[in-house]
Amino acid sequence: MLAIRMARVGRKKQVAYRIVVSEKKRDMYGDHLEIVGNYNPHTKVAVLKVERIKYWLSKGAVVSASLHNLLIKEGVITGKKAKAVSLSNARREKIAAKNKPVETAVKHEEKKEEVVEEAV
Repeated sequence: MLAIRMARVGRKKQVAYRIVVSEKKRDMYGDHLEIVGNYNPHTKVAVLKVERIKYWLSKGAVVSASLHNLLIKEGVITGKKAKAVSLSNARREKIAAKNKPVETAVKHEEKKEEVVEEAV
């Protein structure tokens, strides 16, 4: 299966991405079929070979989630943006705990006061 995805290039802390077409299982850094563009996230500039991207999509190439969102932003394809980042369960629980109502925090403080009173 073919995949169109971003390969990281550039120096440390000066990242840039090449947009490459390669086999899904192969190394995208050296063993790609074609370079169809590049993207600099610092300046938000994307240089795309639109016709070649559409050609590979017509051949059945699959686009990564991040690149899918970039192509929608640039107007190459249409549709809804994909969820590109997934949260771990630990992170999801931490965010849920942070967003709990204040009432639970008040209950916890009351319990702490009860424990302190029992200890005295």
